Amino acid sequence: QVQVVESGGGLVQPGGSLRLSCVASGRIFRLTAMGWYRQAPGKQRELVAVDTSGGKTDYADSVKGRFTISRDNAKNTLYLQMNSLKSEDTAVYYCMVDHQSSLGGTTWTYWGQGTQVTVSS
Repeated sequence: QVQVVESGGGLVQPGGSLRLSCVASGRIFRLTAMGWYRQAPGKQRELVAVDTSGGKTDYADSVKGRFTISRDNAKNTLYLQMNSLKSEDTAVYYCMVDHQSSLGGTTWTYWGQGTQVTVSS
């Protein structure tokens, strides 16, 4: 079993910055893709950014050039640096990790509980 915990959310003014962190813990064999999703009130959950185990990253068009995803594999930690924040970035941000349970084994997806990001003056 893998536990996923996000932190770093909060209230920030438009134009400000926040850095989210996500730590995966438990009986970890190999983390493959790790990513950030968000869900605003009344909207569906959407992909914000993803980092594959091969080092490839991808971003939603709405955050390109403002957000940066990175990971520290030694610490099983994922980050999301968010700059130039806008009111429309307000949402609950969720961390997703894909965990391969053994060599050649099944990959399972785990989610964190979410962290609130509010961008408001």
